[in-house]
Amino acid sequence: MKIGIVCYPTFGGSGVVATELGMALSKRGHEVHFITYKQPVRLALLGSKIHFHEVHVPKYPLFHYQPYELALSSKLVDMVKLHQIEILHVHYAIPHAYAGYMAKKMLQEEGIMIPMVTTLHGTDITLVGNHPFYKPAVTFSINKSDIVTSVSQSLKEDTLRLFDIKTDIHVIPNFIDVHEAPKTYTDCQRSMMANEGERIVTHISNFRKVKRIPDVINVFYKIQQKIPAKLMMVGEGPEKQQAEYLCEELGIEDKVMFLGKSNEIDRVLSFSDLFLLPSETESFGLAALEAMVNRTPVVSSNTGGIPEVNKHGVSGFLSDVGDVDEMVENAIKILEEDDVLERFKKGARKEAEKFDINHILPLYEAIYEEAFKLA
Repeated sequence: MKIGIVCYPTFGGSGVVATELGMALSKRGHEVHFITYKQPVRLALLGSKIHFHEVHVPKYPLFHYQPYELALSSKLVDMVKLHQIEILHVHYAIPHAYAGYMAKKMLQEEGIMIPMVTTLHGTDITLVGNHPFYKPAVTFSINKSDIVTSVSQSLKEDTLRLFDIKTDIHVIPNFIDVHEAPKTYTDCQRSMMANEGERIVTHISNFRKVKRIPDVINVFYKIQQKIPAKLMMVGEGPEKQQAEYLCEELGIEDKVMFLGKSNEIDRVLSFSDLFLLPSETESFGLAALEAMVNRTPVVSSNTGGIPEVNKHGVSGFLSDVGDVDEMVENAIKILEEDDVLERFKKGARKEAEKFDINHILPLYEAIYEEAFKLA
């Protein structure tokens, strides 16, 4: 099967999932073509089964904002014809589903019928897509897709609540490669982050308001009053500077490390004892899953799709959004005793294995087969 994948090429969850999916499909013999404005950050290998086609947006003084949707839809038409792509899989409703639909219509004019699968990831629906400026276009694009999937049951329910959707939405969860080659790290490398006897608490995000970064800091502040600990803050974003100021105000700047964007997330997580995710909302909680596969239990909010990933009392604990005190209490339950921590580490890994990519890939392949019948 020749599959065209359209996604954002950045560190965001939708781009990561789309890239990992494409690479995994290529390993199963499919020919995969990534079509976006730059090579996806997780796309490490190009070859006979995996290709990247850059979308160039010409700059004209006439345009105050350069028309990416127009350039993308034109590129999709060209690539479908040149490489005989058989199906389009677009990730994120805006602008990819809209551009994909326009490409479908242009191709139909030339007698080429190609199905389009749209995967909804979260903020494309709950934040951006629900804006009055975009809502009609998003509704139209979803309804005109041959098949629509969402990464969680929670996101499906949000989409049906916020938009006038006339088509079915299939839930296919995000995934992780559980059987990726194990990485070996030594205890001396762990000592670069924490002293002997200290627990390592970690948070990874894009430091936006929705991640409730002050809650991360305040939960850790109360943890370290009871248990020797260090906090690893991984990522960049608008809330980072305020987080640094808060650490100074609380007098814990020497216990918190801001690591910025990192390509060594697995290394950090493999040494971590607890992952904090107190978000206002999450469509799925991919960061929690990445923590769990590295045997790191999760203390999180119970919002959105997180409860579909983090199993209360097994892989960690769930609390209401903003309930810092309960999150602290749950964190201490996990961290205080070595045997309890080990039990939660095993539970986290076991729950993560349910989302192994080898369980999820056949679901997408079945969706592609169904899309062919509808096109």
